[in-house]
Amino acid sequence: MQQITLKIDGMMCGMCESHINESIRNNFSVKKVSSSHAKGETVILTEEDLDEARLKEVIGNTGYKLLSVSQSPYEKKKGLFSFLKK
Repeated sequence: MQQITLKIDGMMCGMCESHINESIRNNFSVKKVSSSHAKGETVILTEEDLDEARLKEVIGNTGYKLLSVSQSPYEKKKGLFSFLKK
């Protein structure tokens, strides 16, 4: 699984976050997407690589600007009592 972090310019509130999340869900196959207007970023969890040009187009269509894309492997965080599960 991949974690893709997008830096986005123009998000000002919770509705902005919703617009970004909805447009990504409607255009890509993702497991999870969450945005933060305070950080100016969106984090996507997906099984497949996403086309950067397509991401820029989709986000641009919502009225925001994609500044950068970074990608890294995603490893699920272990919970407090994960040592009990064997």
